[in-house]
Amino acid sequence: MNKQTYKYDDNIAGSVIRTIRGQKVILDADLAGLYGVQTKILNKALSRNKKRFPEDFAFQLSVEEAGNLRFHTGTSSSTWGGRRYLPWAFTEHGAMMAANVLRSNKATEMSVFYFSGLHIHDQVFSC
Repeated sequence: MNKQTYKYDDNIAGSVIRTIRGQKVILDADLAGLYGVQTKILNKALSRNKKRFPEDFAFQLSVEEAGNLRFHTGTSSSTWGGRRYLPWAFTEHGAMMAANVLRSNKATEMSVFYFSGLHIHDQVFSC
């Protein structure tokens, strides 16, 4: 297997890692973008596979956390075409579990990349 195929761009990933509830996480919309799927597809996969995502893998932001996030990032409100649901936050393990339940080429590549020994947490979650 050509390792170059699975080269990871830590500049992109590092810019989407946030600290919420004292944990380094990636939000559902950002993770969906990295995996090449729509956010609603990622969230459907999460809801269909709830047992694979315990609280230390993924958690839904509170109304207050989502409000703070909108304030800091400048995203639109739900009344003006923004999100209608509270975002999900994925820890490192949750992001890898999501790669295993999604059926996109990018998600598969990330899963192979991670399990091939080139651990993503050394490059991304250490930001």
